[in-house]
Amino acid sequence: MPSISKNRPTSAQVARRAGVSRTAVSFVLNNVMNQGISAATRERVLQAARELGYEPNAAARMLASGMTGTVALVIPKASHLYVDSFLAQLVASINEECHRHGLKLLIESTEDEGREPGGFVNLVRSRSIDGLIVVNLRTTENEHLYRLRDANIPMVVFSRSAMEDENIHTMGNDTTQSARIATEHLLNLGHERIAYVSFAQREYRAVSEREHGWREALQARGIDVDPAWVEYADIDAMSGYLATQRLIERGVKFTALFAGNDTIAFGAIKALNEAGIRIPQDIALMGYDDIPLAAFAAPPLSTMRSDPVGHGRDAMHVLLSQMRGESATRGSHVDRVAQLVIRDSCGAKTGKILSPGELL
Repeated sequence: MPSISKNRPTSAQVARRAGVSRTAVSFVLNNVMNQGISAATRERVLQAARELGYEPNAAARMLASGMTGTVALVIPKASHLYVDSFLAQLVASINEECHRHGLKLLIESTEDEGREPGGFVNLVRSRSIDGLIVVNLRTTENEHLYRLRDANIPMVVFSRSAMEDENIHTMGNDTTQSARIATEHLLNLGHERIAYVSFAQREYRAVSEREHGWREALQARGIDVDPAWVEYADIDAMSGYLATQRLIERGVKFTALFAGNDTIAFGAIKALNEAGIRIPQDIALMGYDDIPLAAFAAPPLSTMRSDPVGHGRDAMHVLLSQMRGESATRGSHVDRVAQLVIRDSCGAKTGKILSPGELL
């Protein structure tokens, strides 16, 4: 974790530059009203803070405003943290940002036993939290997000389109485009029969987006997509192993496999190895996420690099902006295309990392 600079400006320096007391600085920067501070003085303090690059500690701001200083991360199941490396890195990044800003992080699951669907809404109603970051919610839970949007609750949703709602702040990769690039890479290597094993069921938006990108790439080359090429896994490597086994046992003819994420790809590697199918000589394999273990697979895994650590930082930046009342009503939309990382598993020349500009 990066250290905090010893030269970070202080509220005392802001007070000296603005020619006011530190108490006045606290009232202005924490947005405490009805303290007899004129508009001119308020603007002078804000200008001094901007010039010095001063940013008040978030914990102090929350306390002064009557907020809890707690952010909730909403995920489908707590057990996913054990097996989903992308999610684990994302949580670590968000938690680090919370610590840096003096905030607490609460992790709330939506599908664990005894949890009420949409129960995270009650966290907001009870004022237990001040903002939400939502990851991998099912499409059936969209209505709960709409309720929070209508109540102007600070919120960031990891989704490419967030239900096509322009007033919800969204974050993440353009997974449709990224999946299309992964599939096009396999097509450019001469493969036409490309199977797809998703990382979960289609009720999750990211699953359907990646499948859509895979289909788009095939159809753009005039290839009819065979429904037999698709299997659905369930987050962990074992489910990827079983899904790939089902493809093999059904006698599906394919020369390449696109796995919905790297964890699923690890399961696919085991299933292919057990069936005596060589990677990449018999089947080219692509993953998604570029988790830390991807480079150590046997063979090293070609994949799409999605940068969960960077996304965690960006999500907290957008959320803090809303919590401070700095964001416009309309949502911000941060969509990136993942980088293609070429290693041995796809059969292409290895060691390349291609940015979106190089791919398009």
